[in-house]
Amino acid sequence: MNLPPIVSPEEWQAARDELLLKEKALTRSLDALAAERRRLPVVAFEREYVFEGAEGRATLVDLFDGRRQLIVYHFMMEPGSDHRCPGCSSVADNLGDMSHLRARDTNLVLASPAPLAQLLEFRARMGWTLPWYSTQHTTFNADCGLDGGFGLSVFLRDGDRVFRSYFTTARGVDRLRADFNLLDLTPYGRQETWEDSPQGWPQTPAYQWWRLHDEYEIHTAMPMADGQARA
Repeated sequence: MNLPPIVSPEEWQAARDELLLKEKALTRSLDALAAERRRLPVVAFEREYVFEGAEGRATLVDLFDGRRQLIVYHFMMEPGSDHRCPGCSSVADNLGDMSHLRARDTNLVLASPAPLAQLLEFRARMGWTLPWYSTQHTTFNADCGLDGGFGLSVFLRDGDRVFRSYFTTARGVDRLRADFNLLDLTPYGRQETWEDSPQGWPQTPAYQWWRLHDEYEIHTAMPMADGQARA
């Protein structure tokens, strides 16, 4: 197994301190970016949507559950499809207790075009408790700029008026995934071929290793640098 350079504690501390300076600079840059995000304009969402949830029908205002802010994760699941997206499922796996969000007047829900029964069956299998709404028979996904894809929308409520303030997709959703962020702290990272890693680091193609959490084998073989497999 290939290893990073092995050095003395003093050398390690010096290298760690050098990286820490860059990490602090990035944190300040992220703070500045968040400040710009808070100053984005908003667009009114005035269409009357009727969603289906476990508690019955709901409007977009209802999804706020009385709060001022709403985060919607657009989970990929089409009506009648047998496909269960491992990427979207991993996002849902990484969304924990919502109490901290709700303490700041913010709600979070999942939304998909599939019928409610299909959503609730999969939610039960995965053991999730997040509210999940069917957008079937509405133009909500299209109005959010989605064509069968995934993404994250942020909404703001002023009384009965709703405004969309933010949207992201693709790598912009990575920040929701604690597993990715934790792996980024490790020597081997996410172990995907797109990463800039030292020669000989264990890597597999992106996406191909993703599974639903109940489909991972206890011993999953991963190709190592020398072509052997780790059990």
